[in-house]
This record gives sequence, structure tokens and C-alpha cells, in this order.
Amino acid sequence: MSKAPLHQPLAHDSAALYVTGAAPFVDDKAMPEGCLSIALGLSPCAHGTIKTLDLSKVEASAGVVRVLTVADVDGVNDASPIMGDDPIFAEEIVHYHGQVLFAVVAHTAKQARVAAQKAQVDIAPLPAILTIDEALEQNQLLAPPKVIETGDVNKALQNAPHRLSGVMSIGGQEHFYLEGQGACAVPDEAGAMQIFASTQHPTEVQHKVADALGVPFHQIRVDVRRMGGAFGGKESQANMPALIAAIAARKTGQATKLILDRDEDMMVTGKRHDFKISYEVGFDDTGRLLGLEVVQASRCGMSFDLSAAIAGRAMMHAENCYFIPDVKITSKMCRTNTPSNTAFRGFGGPQGMVAMERIIDEVAHYLSCDPMQVRARNFYAAMGSDEAGQLTPYGQPVKDSIIAGLCDRLMGTADYHTRVKEIVDFNAKNQWQKRGIALTPVKFGISFNKTMLNQAGALVHVYTDGSVHLNHGGTEMGQGLFTKIRQICAYGFGIGPEAVKITATSTDKVPNTSATAASSGTDLNGMATANAVAAIRTRMAEHIAQLHDAKPEDVRFEEGQLHIGSTSLSFAKAANLCWQGRVSLSATGYYATPDIHWDEEDGKGAPFYYFAYGAAVSEVILDVLTGESRVLRADILHDVGHSINPAIDKGQIEGGFVQGMGWLTTEELVYGTDGRLQTHAPSTYKIPACSDRPKEMHIALYDSGGNPSETIHRSKAVGEPPFMLAMSVHGALSHALQSLGRAYPNLQAPATAEQVLRVITAMSGSNS
Repeated sequence: MSKAPLHQPLAHDSAALYVTGAAPFVDDKAMPEGCLSIALGLSPCAHGTIKTLDLSKVEASAGVVRVLTVADVDGVNDASPIMGDDPIFAEEIVHYHGQVLFAVVAHTAKQARVAAQKAQVDIAPLPAILTIDEALEQNQLLAPPKVIETGDVNKALQNAPHRLSGVMSIGGQEHFYLEGQGACAVPDEAGAMQIFASTQHPTEVQHKVADALGVPFHQIRVDVRRMGGAFGGKESQANMPALIAAIAARKTGQATKLILDRDEDMMVTGKRHDFKISYEVGFDDTGRLLGLEVVQASRCGMSFDLSAAIAGRAMMHAENCYFIPDVKITSKMCRTNTPSNTAFRGFGGPQGMVAMERIIDEVAHYLSCDPMQVRARNFYAAMGSDEAGQLTPYGQPVKDSIIAGLCDRLMGTADYHTRVKEIVDFNAKNQWQKRGIALTPVKFGISFNKTMLNQAGALVHVYTDGSVHLNHGGTEMGQGLFTKIRQICAYGFGIGPEAVKITATSTDKVPNTSATAASSGTDLNGMATANAVAAIRTRMAEHIAQLHDAKPEDVRFEEGQLHIGSTSLSFAKAANLCWQGRVSLSATGYYATPDIHWDEEDGKGAPFYYFAYGAAVSEVILDVLTGESRVLRADILHDVGHSINPAIDKGQIEGGFVQGMGWLTTEELVYGTDGRLQTHAPSTYKIPACSDRPKEMHIALYDSGGNPSETIHRSKAVGEPPFMLAMSVHGALSHALQSLGRAYPNLQAPATAEQVLRVITAMSGSNS
């Protein structure tokens, strides 16, 4: 097999289309003549009983073809991914500001939007719970609290020489994908329907649409060629646009399209869960952590969505890279009258980790030592050492820890210790500007924490001219999955990647797929593709060997050729000979992640196939008078195993870091007292711009010798883990603030200029 297509920095397969604006997305899809547009009618109230919903003026408005309500749902009125608790259309009660009451189907989008404003809605208000604190005070939880526990935490805390406690508030985050939520529906013969959706989970959309229409799954085909970003926001919440478009297509008999504008999208969709985490930690004089108790309260919104799994992953990452013998983690999922929060890059892991890094930082401040001393004192034992295999709080042995060596290398390449001294000197000489630096590590578990989701399929055809057609269950959202899978397929056949074509992900090509999420897209679909390729390659080798009186194992696939001893023939020629010999050149591939298990009731098991590791050093400067800050430099060292595509992996690392930086510094979600999202547009919600990128940025891939687990070509996932590297920015801001006085800075997240200024003011008062 040729190594040429693998481990190479090939360009993203749609790169030219993206930069020229030629890449078609859902809204660009050429639709049949007469395609109708849809606009939504939304609740103006966060919680209340619907007394009157008069849509007569809406129906009479120019261009309106149909107005849809819950009465038009022939099947199940539900858009939720699991629990059946998120209606497509509100019935008697509304549960959040922006909940869908009705939908207008018209000849043009403008006509639909104008008509939607003519509804006469009377809702009797009910008390609304909007915050985590309100939900906790009123015991409004989606489910009883969950607990993961190991050892005797009370005893460990009581016997610890030192104890600290605190509370950290961690804000949510808007996905802000460039392409908003949207879907098109085209009715077909005999009740069948084709859906073009911007979704990470085509199979779920297929199932939800079928349920809503009251038809079998085989009547619904969902196609996804690409998304303009998703970040988890299109894992479950892409259901709603597809469902409403499908219902409209069923009722009108015409193709329909629903595209949310930016304001609508931000107001009606869920975000990253905001958390309030309280903690108590016990430790000794050296900084060794002896016991830890953490309570994680999350704002989930009006329904479950994916909150149970997200809260679970937050619990599983509450200790990050550190072995702590006695731990108790409690999770409380708060029900609020806000849109249901949902998956977001890291899936709860970032919230759990950032609180842990806050704890480490506070312990170091208490002991008057460098936080890296405390971190190193508590790292999981290194792979291959006598202590390797220490158990996480949920009972999984950590056999592959490389974090200590990775951090040592990063401290050297980033010149960490020298820069710490320089920053101390700078802060002593400057009254109004302060600098800070921090190194934070990441250990992130890879696999869905629901075992059944860790499976994938692929379909591969070899044509008689040597070209290859590939389809798999993963979706492309800009992360480069299709490019990596092409490389894997081409490598398997020993041909160039230009000979491989991947078409849109479709539920009629590969059925029963999992979402492209949990950083497992390449792990799962890459292995399924490799298995399909191997099946075809074996058949080809057997036939070609028979023709040349050789053994199948003597046939080599290299550089676009099949070599049998001293004889060579092109891959195309070999494919044609196999067809003439009636050899099947099509195969399905399947893969299920081995050696994982999880007992949800007990909170114990080994839910992750392996861990991904990384670390970042960030340096910041802040203005004491305004609270404004800037990241001056970031040094990142991240482990991706044997990288399938180093260019794509580095792009994911950079993008993840900057997105995480935005979450922890500038992106602030503000809800009004009426439950309406106030920050619902780029003018009021600040994602990082190009100018916010660190002035100096160094990204390197850690040479770990490959993934010790048997992943596809010993690579490691890279989608989510880099997001958490941005914890170093928050830590660096805390370090800068520590130069202002003896008190530990109670810095929350996001550390906006206002938040930083509040901490500065509080520290000034405590020091006076």
C-alpha cells in the first residue's frame, strides 16, 4: 500500500469552493419550481398558558398558502432527541421565549415573515424560572441529582492539612455557526419525502420526520453534503427546521424551505450549558490533592435535549489530568424557562475541566508556589510507569497518560520559567498594565459516553476505470472529515486521493448512523471505510493472484499499481479484470469501538476507548483601569497520535483554541427578566475576531509514537480536545490579577472586561 495519501497535509476537499463562495449549502439548493418558504411564529412569553391564538389575519395575508399549528402534526408532536419532551409546536403551555407557536407557508420568505407578524396571541403569564440559582431554590430539576464517588471524601477532607472551598460560575456559549439552521423538504411518490438538512445527525432527522408524519423510516431520505459549521448545535436542534419543512411539504404537496435568520436562530436554539460549580478540596503542604467534592449545577432549559449525557461528561472530566484518591461529584440538571441547551464542542467536558483548573490555581496561590508544581504533583502516572493505570473517579484505568512528559516539553519550548520571571518583573514596574501567564493541560476521553452510539458504516464502490465512490455515515461541517476519509480510502487501495469521490451523507446509503460528534468522526467512519476497502482489496488480490498463478498475499497495492512479483498492472486494469471475472467490487464496512462499557446507574465503567492529551501556555496583558485584556502569545503542544492530515489537525487545534478563548473571555449570553435573549446578534454578542487571535501563536503536534489504542492508523481525535486548551487564557488572566494583592481573584467566566474590572475593584477593597 502506498503511504503517499496518508499523513500528508492535503488541502480540504472543499477548500477552493469555500474561499470562492461556490460551495452550496442548504439555502443554495436548487429546488423544484414552486418551492414554498416558511416563517415561524414565536412565543413572546417565557412561560404561560395560551388563551388565544387567532391566526385569521395571518391566513388572509398576501401570498400565504398554509398556516401550520400542532393540529397539522399527523404523527408525534416532538422534536426532542431522546425524551419526547420538546414539542414541535407549543400546545397549551409555552415554556420559553421564542418557542414555536405556528408556522406560515407562503410563496416567498418575505410574505411568510410579514404574515407571521399579524398573529393575535394572548398568553396568560406563569412564573418563569430563568437562572440556575432560581431553579436550585425551587428544586426545579429535570431528574434527581447524579453522583459519581470513589473513596471516603468526608474523611479525606477532614484529615487534610489544608482545605479550600469556592464557587465558580461558567457562562454558556452561542454556537455561531456561519450557516444558520435550515432545511428543505421535497415530497415524493407514495408519501415518501427527501430532506436536505444542515444536521450532524441525518439518521435522527430521518426518524423524527418519519414519526411526525406517521410513516416508516424508509419513506424518509435525508441528505447532507456539508454544513457551514455546527460545533454540536446541529446534533439535535437541527430537528426542528426539518420537521416543520416536512410537515409543510406534506400538507401543501409542494417543496418547502425553512431557513432561520441569525436573530431567530440565536433566540430559539439552545447553547452551551452554563454551570455553577461549588467545590471543596483538601491537600497537603506539597500541593498533593487528597480529597475533592464538587457539585455541578447546569442550566438545561425547558427539556432534556442531550443534557443528561452532557452533565455526565462534565462529571467524567471534573478531575481533568489529576489523580485524586477520594472524590465525590454531584450533578444537578436545572430546569429553566429558556431554550433547551444542547451539545457544544466538548459536550460538558470544558465546564468540568475549567473548574478543576481553577481549583489547582487556587491551591497554588494558597501555597505561594507556581501552579505547575501543583499540577505536576497530581498528574496521572505516566504510561509504562509502575503506577500507570490509576483509576478515574468513575473507575476507568488511565493507562495511556503522557501528560507529564508533554507538559515538560512544552515548558521548555515555550520558555515558561524565564517568562514567568519576566512577567513578575514587568508587573512590579507597571501600575496600570499587568501581564499573566498560565500553562493548563487537557485529558479528554474519546468515545460517545453512550456505548451503543460507538458504531459506524461505510459503502465503497470500485468502478472498472479504477475510480472509487465512497459514502459513509459521517457528516462534513468544515472539520475536514471527508478529506481524511478520502486519504484513508486511497491509502487502502494504494491510489491517489484524486481517484476517490465522497458524495453527500445519505440515510439511503448508510443506515442507522450515529451523529458526527464526540470527536469520533474519523475514528468510527475511518475504520468502517478501511474495513470496506479491505474486503474489496482481498477479493481483488485473490482474483489477480489466481490469474498470475500467485498467492494473494504476494499482491501489493502501491502507487496506483498492483504488483505481483515482477509483474505490474494499473489499479484500473486490475479492477476491469476483476469485473470480467465476476468479482464484486462493492462492499459495506462496519466498525464498533471495542473494550468500552458504562453503567449509567452506578456511574462506573470504562466509557472511553482512549484519552487525548494536550497543553497550552498563554500570556495575556490587561488594563487595570478598564479591565480590557489581550492574549499576547499562545504556545500549544497537542497529541494527535499519527496524524492522518497534519494541516487539518493544526487547523482544528487553532480553531478550537480561539473558540474556547471566546467562551472564556468575550462571549456573554444575557437574558432579560422576561426570558428574552438580549444578545441575539453579532452587534451584541462578541465572538473572537481575527484581531483577537493571539499576536504570536505556536502550534506543534506532539510526537507520541502513535495512539497506543488500535485506532485508524494509530491516529487520535482532534475535534474537541483543543477547545479546552483555552483554559490557559483564563488562568493567565487570574495570574495577572494576582499581582494586584494578596487575595485570590474570584474571576468568573467569561472574563469580560466588565468581569475583570469587578474583580479588580473587589481586590482593591479587600487590600485597603
